[in-house]
This record gives sequence, structure tokens and C-alpha cells, in this order.
Amino acid sequence: MHRRLFLATAAALGLARPARAEGGFEITLSEAEWRARLTPRQYAVLREEDTERAGSSPLDKEYGAGTYHCAGCDLAVFSSETKFDSGTGWPSFWQPLPDAIATREDTSLFLGTRTEVHCRRCGGHFGHVFPDGPPPTGLRYCMNGLALVFRPA
Repeated sequence: MHRRLFLATAAALGLARPARAEGGFEITLSEAEWRARLTPRQYAVLREEDTERAGSSPLDKEYGAGTYHCAGCDLAVFSSETKFDSGTGWPSFWQPLPDAIATREDTSLFLGTRTEVHCRRCGGHFGHVFPDGPPPTGLRYCMNGLALVFRPA
């Protein structure tokens, strides 16, 4: 709720980033096409960079063998072999699959710089990566469960 208020205020001030309906991605759909493909909450996360409430995703407690895919375009992005319990309330991984994600600098919350993680194929927002994860990478890819679909092995 607070994030939506912040985003609405930022948009009114001309500070918010636009929905990722266009860009240099393999899959580009119009806003209407994305809205038809995704639930309203998935659209908010994947296309408007919203964040789901911590602990709200069933994928946070999913530890079966399988692969996590982008909910927007079905690209395989994380293996269950790299998933770990970060204690944050969001699904976390220490490494993505090769060539599955892209990153960019995120200064949207005026809290300093973070690294945003998005789907390299459709540009959908997944979450952020932080340098406080487990070995062997030391990274924590903190993802929104709404942005992912789990496919059991």
C-alpha cells in the first residue's frame, strides 16, 4: 500500500519510470496485451516494478526440484538447486540460469543505489540482487514470487 502511494506520488511529480511495455527486448507487448496476459498483481510487479508483501508468496516456501520461469514470458530463469531460505519472506536464489536475467541500476526509492533484476527476454521486473548471499556466489537474488512460475522437475 505504501509503495503504491509512493509510486502514485512519484508519477504525479514525473519521477516514476514507465511500465516496461516497450523496449529492446525479444518479447514486446502493448500495455493492453500485458494486462490481458497477467493478473493485476503480476502486472504491477512485472511491468510497474511493484513489490509483493513479504511472506505472501507460496514460492518462498517451495523447495521441490524444478525450475522457476518468468511469469510474463515463461523463460526459465532460476533452478531450484540455487534456491535458499534467506529469511526475508521472498524467494531467494544465489545464482540465475545462464543468460536468463539482466540487471540495471535502481535509484527509485531515494535510499541509495540497488541493482534491479529483470527478465532478459521480456524486461519483466523480478526484484533485486544483494551482496549478502551464501557461497559460492555471495549473492542473494531476492525475487517477487508473483513474477515467477514454478515448474516441477
